[in-house]
Amino acid sequence: MNDIIETAEDHIEPIPAELDILYQDEHYAAIYKPAGLLVHRSWIAKEATQFAMQMLRDQLGQYVYPVHRLDRPTSGVLIMAKSSEAAKHLAVLFAEHVIKKTYLAVVRGYIEGEHVLDYPLKEKLDKMVDGKAQQDKPAQSAITRYKGLQKSELPYPSGKFTTSRYSLVELKPETGRKHQLRRHMHHLSHHIIGDTTYGDGRHNRLFRDLNHAGLWLIANQLSFAHPYTKQNISIVCPRPERWKQMFKLMNWK
Repeated sequence: MNDIIETAEDHIEPIPAELDILYQDEHYAAIYKPAGLLVHRSWIAKEATQFAMQMLRDQLGQYVYPVHRLDRPTSGVLIMAKSSEAAKHLAVLFAEHVIKKTYLAVVRGYIEGEHVLDYPLKEKLDKMVDGKAQQDKPAQSAITRYKGLQKSELPYPSGKFTTSRYSLVELKPETGRKHQLRRHMHHLSHHIIGDTTYGDGRHNRLFRDLNHAGLWLIANQLSFAHPYTKQNISIVCPRPERWKQMFKLMNWK
């Protein structure tokens, strides 16, 4: 579907000298992860020299432990623990899917109203890491709630149409399959803009030409009951500059 190869340059935004800390207490610290920044070192991006874990460790002056991950091209709220014990407690909440995750995405086509997609997904395996894993596992349950927030029509041709239509969508995954949101929107033919794996190359090229390259998917909010204090914590991501520019392009409020 795509004739554009995904590269680090396609979805990098400026990485600051210090990460923006959105929440912090004695057990956890949540940051804004810019698009293009890896959470930790990985064999799939040997050229990378900056990693969220190491940056936050140096910034706080203490070791931090990953609890969940965001794909390299995805930006937004990323939380880490300050001890292995704290990491285990929060990891349990992620595994039980009781942590509420809310994403925003720019997708092709118009989406209106609220919907639930219950569409099982086959497990995605990495050739080098999962070489010995079972290759013929049945599809696993995958559920995503999604809601259309705003719409826009741009004066650029798309296939047989003289204009192109897009939507700002709120996505709430109830399961945690690999690339679930990207694959589910592909299934609906509402591909996320900038998705060079499951997206639509024509629309990706248009936004590259408009200087809005990169994956338009952001982890906008993370809500959970604190494992230690039991207080309800809700961490919201301030709108990054690249998203402000996208809203301006789309004439969205």
